[in-house]
Amino acid sequence: MSTLETKSLSLEPWFGPHLPRDIYLSLLHLEPEPGKEKSPTIPDGVLKAALLQRALEDIKRILEVRNAKQALSSLLQRGSVGDDLWQRFLRAEKEIEAELRDVVEEANALQPNWGQTIFQSANEMHHNAILREKITSIQAKGKRDREWWDREKATIQSNFMKELGDDEKETAKPATVTGTDKVGSEEDAVMVEGGGPAAPGSSKRKRKAKK
Repeated sequence: MSTLETKSLSLEPWFGPHLPRDIYLSLLHLEPEPGKEKSPTIPDGVLKAALLQRALEDIKRILEVRNAKQALSSLLQRGSVGDDLWQRFLRAEKEIEAELRDVVEEANALQPNWGQTIFQSANEMHHNAILREKITSIQAKGKRDREWWDREKATIQSNFMKELGDDEKETAKPATVTGTDKVGSEEDAVMVEGGGPAAPGSSKRKRKAKK
């Protein structure tokens, strides 16, 4: 990497454009329409809403800086990142501090003492947005799980009905008599007609009677 590229990277801001701040400043400093001397009056409610969105974006950036600082410091100590990246990070911290002071001043100008609570409100908005995202994700996952279970249940039911039909067909089939079964049944019939095998001791009693 050339020296010019390294310098350009070190001067690159940590965060991207701050759109909510730009929108608020645009509303606050609207220029007069062509042919008119005075600029249009923006209702305080619109300015407050715009400033609250600006504070919400600041909350997100504060959390990002806090989460990155410890990891970045460790990487810097191990030599995994250069000092240029660390300097960019320090500049981002100072920019956020200046931004917070500016928002507090703007809030107090719109409503006395609002600067003391505006970031608390913005933080609640941030947590509510995260909660809504989690709920939406859980609901979407629940819908996918229900659809999967409906498909599985239909498959299981179809397989069960198919197996039940196969069992009924096997039960309805006539029994096939084999040759061995026929011989065995004829022998049983002969034994029944002949009175079966003689009981033990019956022949001896007959001889005694003749005497």
